[in-house]
Amino acid sequence: MDCNAIIQSNDVYDVIISSADEEQLALEPECLQALSGQYEILYYDRSRIPPLSLQTYSYSAIPKCFGLADSTALEESGILQLQNQPALSLRGENILVGFLDTGIAYKNACFRNPDGSTRIAAIWDQTGDAVPPEGFLYGTEYLKEDIDRALLSDHPEEIVPQEDENGHGTLIASIACGSEDAANNFVGAVPASAIAVVKLKPAKQYLKDFYYIPRDTLCYQESDIMAAVSYLDKKAHDLGMPLVICIALGTNNGSHSGGSVLAGLLNYIGGFYNRCIVTATGNEANARHHFFGTGDGSGAAVQVEINVEENMPGFYLEMWANAPELFAVAVQSPGGVLQPPTVIRVGGHQEYTFLLENTRVEVDYRTVGRTRGDQLVFIRFDRASRGIWTVLVFPNATITGRFHVWLPMTGMLPKDVIFLKPNPDTTLTIPSTAAIPVSTGGYNTATGALYLESGRGYTSANSIKPDFCAPAVNVQGVGLRGGYVTATGTSMAAAVTAGACAQIMEFGLRLANRYLNSVEIGNILIRGCSRDSDRTYPNSQWGYGKLDAYQAFLNM
Repeated sequence: MDCNAIIQSNDVYDVIISSADEEQLALEPECLQALSGQYEILYYDRSRIPPLSLQTYSYSAIPKCFGLADSTALEESGILQLQNQPALSLRGENILVGFLDTGIAYKNACFRNPDGSTRIAAIWDQTGDAVPPEGFLYGTEYLKEDIDRALLSDHPEEIVPQEDENGHGTLIASIACGSEDAANNFVGAVPASAIAVVKLKPAKQYLKDFYYIPRDTLCYQESDIMAAVSYLDKKAHDLGMPLVICIALGTNNGSHSGGSVLAGLLNYIGGFYNRCIVTATGNEANARHHFFGTGDGSGAAVQVEINVEENMPGFYLEMWANAPELFAVAVQSPGGVLQPPTVIRVGGHQEYTFLLENTRVEVDYRTVGRTRGDQLVFIRFDRASRGIWTVLVFPNATITGRFHVWLPMTGMLPKDVIFLKPNPDTTLTIPSTAAIPVSTGGYNTATGALYLESGRGYTSANSIKPDFCAPAVNVQGVGLRGGYVTATGTSMAAAVTAGACAQIMEFGLRLANRYLNSVEIGNILIRGCSRDSDRTYPNSQWGYGKLDAYQAFLNM
């Protein structure tokens, strides 16, 4: 059986489960990919199982789609001071920094040693069709010896055909790990580190169709991201090296409480010593994609108004309420027709067609999470017509009366859909809400001001995220065509932070004989953050302040 071809096929469903979910294993899959922890990905021929819907599959089983969270920065963050302090010289030596992204331009001098050999320990190209990594069923793995052989060849692409067609992965890796280029006044945060890369496989079209994502939108599915994280963890184990993973991707799908399957995997791996995971908070603060509602205690409905600027194939929204809150919803069309309020029950499903708008609305009620049991109301608008759509939220069994609603993140729909009364808080993208990884927002080093798009906390469970903010505006790195460029977004903040985490991990191992994990490294960096006297910390925008790795070291 060719699992590589099966897994790559759009005619195959990817189903995420925990190995403890015995009921999910009743039907034998075509292929099964075991991951770290208790997680598995099952691959089923679509002709053998029901069509994708929340009526048939649990919310967690359907992979979510993630998009990209698009030297002054290093000095501002205290990273250059740790590089250049003679007694420290923390440059990432013997630390592996892992990236799961669009790939890497491995031929660029930015990722080579002075002798021309590569600093890249391994690349897993999930789109490849040759020899997958040991323990994995798809893609192609290229090791350091393969890359070095390619670099000595006149036609390196014949030996290692992996390329970064987008440039985002190369940019992020260069900011965190780029080799020093004194002539151009450039250096990455940890220029002596080893590098491991996963080039993610683009999301399958059936998932894009389910989430109404345009065909040409670049995004990645949760199952492949989980496999990438497991691969980087295994590669670090095989090499006997500490690992820092940089995740510059995000999605609005989920409760934003820190309780997704991806968050569970990141918490599992990030909790081990010699492991640290960094996530970006995304760029959704001003996108108008989050609504926060609170009932007034009278039992009256809260109106959630959504502006659809043009007719479009469809969109969806997710309404979440922390247990034990329960709400019912009704939908009103732009023409004023009100769908009858739905009846709340676990697994409840209702469909209604608005004839004048020619729009079909589906409402699904789910309880999600083994420990929390949060309420999810998933609403799909198929063939959504232009105008103001209103979701009326009725308290059913509430204490606080609070709920959140999220629309898809920027770029995930053919046309933008926004709330008329948005809330900029709780706009961190997932997985930056996970408890154990280090979560970073972004700021502008030139002005000292917050990057206005930077995703804000806290989580919906009121946990403090982001942990802090790092430089995110006009950060220098290597671009798609090989030259130096500047870029903006919390992806850049995550790359800078990953470098700082690698420095702290290197100090712990080389100079302090101390093993560290995500929690301890995060706390060390939090203690060193710079804080303005006119702000109260922590807060939902800055977390505990601005990253200052040098001060964090001095505090140690």
